[in-house]
Amino acid sequence: MMDRFKLSKTKRRLLLAIAAAACLASCSGINYYAQAAHGQLSLLADARPVDDWLADASTDAKLRERLASARQIRRFAVEHLGLPDNASYRNYAALKRPYVLWNVVAAPELSLVPREWCFPVAGCVNYRGYYAKQGALDFARELRAGGDDVQVGGVPAYSTLGWFNDPLISTFIHYPDAELARLIFHELSHQVVYAPGDSQFNESFASAVEEAGVERWLAAHGNDAMRAKYAAFSVRKADFIGLLLKIRRALEQNYASAAPVEQKRAAKARLFQQLTNEYQELKRNWGGYAGYDRFFAEPLSNAHLASVATYNDFVPAFRALRAREGGFPGLYAAVRELAGLSQEERHRRLHQIGGTTAPPKARAAPQQ
Repeated sequence: MMDRFKLSKTKRRLLLAIAAAACLASCSGINYYAQAAHGQLSLLADARPVDDWLADASTDAKLRERLASARQIRRFAVEHLGLPDNASYRNYAALKRPYVLWNVVAAPELSLVPREWCFPVAGCVNYRGYYAKQGALDFARELRAGGDDVQVGGVPAYSTLGWFNDPLISTFIHYPDAELARLIFHELSHQVVYAPGDSQFNESFASAVEEAGVERWLAAHGNDAMRAKYAAFSVRKADFIGLLLKIRRALEQNYASAAPVEQKRAAKARLFQQLTNEYQELKRNWGGYAGYDRFFAEPLSNAHLASVATYNDFVPAFRALRAREGGFPGLYAAVRELAGLSQEERHRRLHQIGGTTAPPKARAAPQQ
């Protein structure tokens, strides 16, 4: 278990950051930071070293097997991918909820540009996270009352960017091995390079590392059944993202048109119905796989599609950069250099590397 000195030091670091932010925050802002601090500290306090869980005779056999797999994946991340060798993902926390937190994403009624909220360290991001679902639902209700499209989605894992020792969590520990590796590689990548306020850069980089990392991990530790299962997972993921991007492009064209507002609203409704219908067709092609059903748990809105490009836009550029640099160490060095540039120049270079054309510059919708 985390010793008292480390936990106390962690508390001080977090509370100092919160205090600095609260000096400029409204009462609602202070409440938000308070729930974030409590949630993070509770998560850390609940975590115990993986070795302790494995040595405990009362640990469930299935959990023991999953923790052993996670330990092996964590070691692989350091030895073969050059990811940080620290205490992250070496502890495990068993939570009594399905997700570690819930994110709220919002966008205007006739726009796919997400609202942004700005925080210490992380910079400006297009979501707000809550450790209690009710807090997320309450905030979502406020945003909807102001006219925004809103989505509340459960999150199984997140990164504190190396500020704290992120634990393995019950919310994702039972993923299949390749998917568990994907998640760990992705979250550790955020500790390698992080450009505050540039989610498109950060998430695309982490997605590229997870993609290449899982490919290498499967080659070393997978078997034919695991590789086939992950290949099917990857095909479904690509199919689903492709569908979302297609509808997103159609919505962007609709919102940018000179059509009257009511006509835009009608076209928006038709496109979201098309998304629902085509998803059902995908499910049939997948043999009934329902892993993306929770995306449709709330009425579809712009908020569902506001961030879909964030995780994918620059992945081709990072693939090309890794190939050019000859592997992970060279990739990390090049990406650190990119992170030191202005966002405009960083994106310009990534479009150049990836052979893509930069879209028209869009401004983030301000927070409400």
